[in-house]
This record gives sequence, structure tokens and C-alpha cells, in this order.
Amino acid sequence: MTSKTSPGGQLPVTFSALRYPNFRRWFIGQALSLMGSWMQWVAQGWVVYELTGSKLALGTISFIGSVPTLFLMLPAGAVADRIPKRRLMLITQSAMMVLALALAALAATGLLQVWHIAVLAFCSGIANSFDAPARQSLAVEMVEDRRDLQNAVALNSTMFNLARIVGPAIGGYVLAFLGSAWCFALNGLSFVAVLVALAGMRLPGVVQASRSEHLLKQVNVGLRYVWDTALVRSLIALVGVSSLFGFFYSVLMPVFAAEVLAVGEAGLGALNAAVGAGALVGSLTVASLTRSRHKSVLLYIGSLIFPVALIVFAFSRSFSASLACLVVVGFGFISQGATANTLVQSIVPDELRGRVMSVYSLVFFGTAPFSSLLAGSLAQAFGPTAAVLTGAVVTLACALFLLMTSQGLRTAAR
Repeated sequence: MTSKTSPGGQLPVTFSALRYPNFRRWFIGQALSLMGSWMQWVAQGWVVYELTGSKLALGTISFIGSVPTLFLMLPAGAVADRIPKRRLMLITQSAMMVLALALAALAATGLLQVWHIAVLAFCSGIANSFDAPARQSLAVEMVEDRRDLQNAVALNSTMFNLARIVGPAIGGYVLAFLGSAWCFALNGLSFVAVLVALAGMRLPGVVQASRSEHLLKQVNVGLRYVWDTALVRSLIALVGVSSLFGFFYSVLMPVFAAEVLAVGEAGLGALNAAVGAGALVGSLTVASLTRSRHKSVLLYIGSLIFPVALIVFAFSRSFSASLACLVVVGFGFISQGATANTLVQSIVPDELRGRVMSVYSLVFFGTAPFSSLLAGSLAQAFGPTAAVLTGAVVTLACALFLLMTSQGLRTAAR
């Protein structure tokens, strides 16, 4: 990664967006909050599998938590264009904090049942539907120089994946030695960090969509822009295919930890952390190439090595080999996703940013219900290896098709 300094001469290009106070606050606060969210993800999957012993239940809970995005993400994007994004996020982050603490209280008192997890996951999905498009498009308001926008987008991915390393690793040990209630409680408390960061920001005004125009009409304008812009359409399709079929492994990770590799709770944390380690390297690589005209080549590299590494992971029965595969999986997916996000953010108009990013978020998060159900159903019928292998092969085939046939993607990679 390059060590060149930013235009101000104070930070390497890789971290140039951190010279803005608003982005620094966001980076630190959200990183701490995301660590807590990953701790909860590890604990929740383990508890569901422990209570039910069902692979299908893992997919079902993920489906229930993600299904609100199918109906709410697009109108939420229009809402994010109509009102200040920071104000919207203060509401959504507060709601998710309350839900995490409720889950902790149920676990601590021994009352926690699968249906509790399902209801709270559904409510969290509602909050996340409004949070995601605002969060994805907030970067433009936190950096004063638009030349650093792409770096901010990449560092957002870095933050996410730094948390993905630390959160699951800590979560696995907290789960093993203290229990799930502590994982849920620490997640709830972690939201304080991002709420403090948001409250301390002083953001410039940006162009807001009209509040007098009908919400559904504004949603339609955003959809039409995505469809009519070839590069945006191709990028979103590529990310959507990877999210739908490539994430079978994530849903089934507790099964691989408990049955296939027999490494227990701590091993589950390590497997998730391995994905985060590779993703962290990938996001830093994208950040370091922000000012390079060759940065879009990472889109091709990531789109191909992501499913290939998943195929090898599906057949692996060695814990160390599986960890190595997941590092490559993380690098590949984030190289694809962060580059795609960066390219989309760099061309979308400010007044459409929330709506376009809601479409991006919808294909990223909204495919999760179907991905979860497909993964759980295939694993229940044919085993976890067959499920992950199927998803990886479909992901690879679709990526090859899009990369070879899309003029917009070929132009972007030049």
C-alpha cells in the first residue's frame, strides 16, 4: 500500500479522510459500535443453534431479521434525502441500542427463547432499513474536499472490517467464559460511542429532496436513475449476486465450527475474525489506491477470488486451511464491494444519494433473507459443504458473465 501523503502533507493517502474532525469522530464511534454488533452476531447464532439444533433455524432467524429491508429500504432512502441524515441516524441507532439491551436482559434472566430472538431481530431489521441508506451516504457530508470522498467510503469499509476482526474474536471468548447475555449487553453499551460521535458533529448543509413531492414518486426517480446509468446498474447487480449466493458460508458458520471443524465457540469467533482480517486488508488496499486510475482493477480481482476461495473452504476439513481460505474470502468480497461502493458514490448526484444508496443497500442487505433461507434449506437437505459449494459456483458463474458482458464495468476498469 502506498505511503504517499495527502495534499495537506499530514496523513498517508490511505487515511486522508481522517484529517476531517467529523469523519474522525464517526470512524472511532462507529468502529466501537460495530465491534459490539459483531459480538452479538456471534452469540446470537450460537444461541439459536444451541436452543434448536437446527441448521434451518439459523437461516430462518437471519431471514426474519432481514425481511423488513425488502419493504422499507427504498422508501427509507427517499426519507434520507428529505431530512438530515444525522438526525435520522440518532433515532435508528438509539432504537438498536434498546433492542440489544432487551436481548441481554432476557438472556441474563434465563427467559430467552427463539421467538424472542426472532421478534427482536425483526425490530432491529426495521431500524436498520432506515439506518443503512443514511449511513452509506453520510460520508459526503463528513469530508470537505470531494477528492477525499472515495477514501472516506473505503475507510468506512476498513472500519467495518476492523470491527469484524476484533468483535468476533472478543465475542467468542466472552460467549465461552461469560455467556451470551454479556455479548448482548456489551453490544447495547457500544451504541453509546456512535451516538456521542453523531451528537458532536457539525455538518454543512446539503441539497435536500423536496418534502412536498410524493415519497413514492421520489423513490421512482431514484430507481430510474439506477436503471438508466449503465455503470451503476452493473455494479449493483454484481454486488447483489455476490450477496445473495456468496454469503451462504456466513449463515452456516456455526455449523462449520460445531460439526465440520469441531472447534467450538472460540473457533467460531476465529473463523469470523479471519474473514474480517482479509476484508480489512482489502479495504485498506482500496483506500490506498483512491487516487490511482487503476483502482477499479480490484473489482475484477475481488469478484473472482471471492467465490474461488469459498469453493476451497467448502471442501476444507483443516481449521488452519479454513482460516486461510476465509482470509481470502474477506479480501475478495471487500475488494469488490468497497470498489463498487466507491464508484457509485463518486458519480451519484447529492440530491439522489440517499435513494441510490438505498438501492445499493437493498441488494446488499435485502438479499440476506433469501440467502439465509436458501443456505439453511440446502444445508438441511444436502449438508453444509454442498450448500456453500452451490452458492460459490453460482456466484463465480454470474460474476464471470457480468464482467465479460457489461460495457460499463469494462470501461471502469481501464
